[in-house]
Amino acid sequence: MYTAAITGTGVYTPSERITNAELVKAFNAYVDLQNEKHADEIASGAREPLQYSSEEFILKASGIESRFVMDKTGVLDPEVMHPLLRQRGDDEPGIMAEMAVDAARQALAQAGKSAEDVDLVICAASNMERAYPAVAIEIQQLLGIQGFAFDMNVACSSATFGIQTAADMIRSGSIRAALVVNPEICSGHLEWRDRDCHFIFGDVATATLIERSEDATGAHFEILSTRCATEFSNNIRNNNGYLRRSRPDGVADRRDMQFMQNGRKVFKEVLPMVSQHITDHMTAEGVGAADLKRLWLHQANKTMNDFIGKKVLGRTPEAGEQPNILQDYANTSSAGSIIAFSKFSDDLEAGDTGLICSFGAGYSVGSVLVRRHG
Repeated sequence: MYTAAITGTGVYTPSERITNAELVKAFNAYVDLQNEKHADEIASGAREPLQYSSEEFILKASGIESRFVMDKTGVLDPEVMHPLLRQRGDDEPGIMAEMAVDAARQALAQAGKSAEDVDLVICAASNMERAYPAVAIEIQQLLGIQGFAFDMNVACSSATFGIQTAADMIRSGSIRAALVVNPEICSGHLEWRDRDCHFIFGDVATATLIERSEDATGAHFEILSTRCATEFSNNIRNNNGYLRRSRPDGVADRRDMQFMQNGRKVFKEVLPMVSQHITDHMTAEGVGAADLKRLWLHQANKTMNDFIGKKVLGRTPEAGEQPNILQDYANTSSAGSIIAFSKFSDDLEAGDTGLICSFGAGYSVGSVLVRRHG
């Protein structure tokens, strides 16, 4: 049996950024266009008028101040309201693979490793740009990695589920090292025309290099334990897919073909599930709240993270104990907890223990207990 360790991480951040002010201006212009278009129906009472959004509403509801996207032109056009991404030829690298390769190279450089040291690539994300061939295999080819690769989707929990999969293979001796990459173009499956959710998501790609701790050449985080759980729920859902055209009502613009969420039920059901999951994981490994130096949580909503942190630690987390990055990145699905880990882990000292946790649609929750070495 080998010991698995996180030896490098990388974050690809798109060059384009949308502030809440920009987003609200575009959304409210869309509201004006729609209310004018349907003025007669609104006047007759057959249709409810759309309501404006505001910066205050967004910040209070989520804690988000801005987000990075692959294309802001389309998102901010009141007559488009979605990203405009060029159709690439089949002989060109896919956009998700391109993002992931950038993050993966950063992770390899941080660990002082190269493609020759890696045996596995897992592309773990909430949405893939195509059904096949696997995006992971394309990433593997672009990086020049031998071995094998595959895609996996556990929505917002994809990163921690991918880390557990890679760690288990390393422990068993079947691989030496793996790259778990999380390219998330959340702007593509967000409904930017819905006031309740138009501010939630952003785009990013993260990468985590996991290898045998014996092969680590610098400071690293030993993976003490991993734990994953799922429980089916329809409260976060996206009905898009390749069977759409086979259905009589399979129109392209159906609302349920984008991100759907029953926010109140998600809050009520997910928070206790996640808090208990983390507490049980720590208890099983003999890690008390006082032993935990850092919580790197899924970055969906500040209120959710504050609740979980307080439940797990038994008190309000102190500054730095539970870092948030969603104010700058928004919800980046599977990548959020890895961004937080990548940006807020270097200051930990040898022997310090922390926990990475992601959760979301499924419902799903995954946690990774780590300890700093070097």
